[in-house]
Amino acid sequence: MSVSIGTPFKPTAKKVLLCGSGELGKEVVLELQRYGVEVIALDAYPDAPAMQVADRSHVVSMLDGPALRAVIESEKPDLVVPEVEAIATEVLADLEASVFTTVIPTARATQLTMNREGIRRLAAEELGLETSSYRFAATEEEFRSAIEEIGLPCVVKPIMSSSGKGQSTVRSPDEVERAWEYAQAGGRAGQGKVIVEGFVDFDYEITQLTIRHAGGTSFCEPIGHLQVDGDYRESWQPQSMSDRARGAARRCAEAVTDALGGYGVFGVELFVKGERVIFSEVSPRPHDTGMVTMI
Repeated sequence: MSVSIGTPFKPTAKKVLLCGSGELGKEVVLELQRYGVEVIALDAYPDAPAMQVADRSHVVSMLDGPALRAVIESEKPDLVVPEVEAIATEVLADLEASVFTTVIPTARATQLTMNREGIRRLAAEELGLETSSYRFAATEEEFRSAIEEIGLPCVVKPIMSSSGKGQSTVRSPDEVERAWEYAQAGGRAGQGKVIVEGFVDFDYEITQLTIRHAGGTSFCEPIGHLQVDGDYRESWQPQSMSDRARGAARRCAEAVTDALGGYGVFGVELFVKGERVIFSEVSPRPHDTGMVTMI
């Protein structure tokens, strides 16, 4: 398959608009520019890392649908690459459906992976992948009932958050109220639904970087990582695994990324207990834990 890139700032240019301009986005910009791609960076604050190297940038709240649409329609990018979760994904879906632009990997993948309810139901209920036990709760009353069903200890997360915001582990009844309040404060869109997950007693957790491309699916060696209170602290590659567990991790990663579709790099988060592989989450981009050589 041949790809024509053209020349930046000319009518033939291939243009990529990056939604989110953090450190990960900065690395994406640099690699795109090495191929001669014209890159536009967006974020909610000025002088974000990717903006410092992009060809041009815009400061806009990507949760503001009309503002996001206006920038995309003005720039007319060939590709839109979401780099963060806080995006008005309905705008991306509408523009993709109208064939105005292409979202990498897809608008649907972006919508599902930014919402823990969407991706959990896909993985557990549609694909039949092993996950932790879980319940969703929209009110404090439902939340307390969910904890009673799941049992203690359990993990509480807003269905829409990132980088550990609003996430906590409840180990005793006197921590329940605080966990609810913390989750409500940490949600990306303000107060809202939470997921209550049964605590997984895993041996280690990995990121399985999975690349969907025209020739099929490829896998990087598994990346082991450590998180403290939901925040990424360190990672290493390769994580030592048995052949059986490694194969199970790749099958799990391939199943969920095939269901999401599109081309690109996915960071599939998995718990491993012995030979068992338990799906946790997936991001439609490399994920911070995958930046092993950049840390």
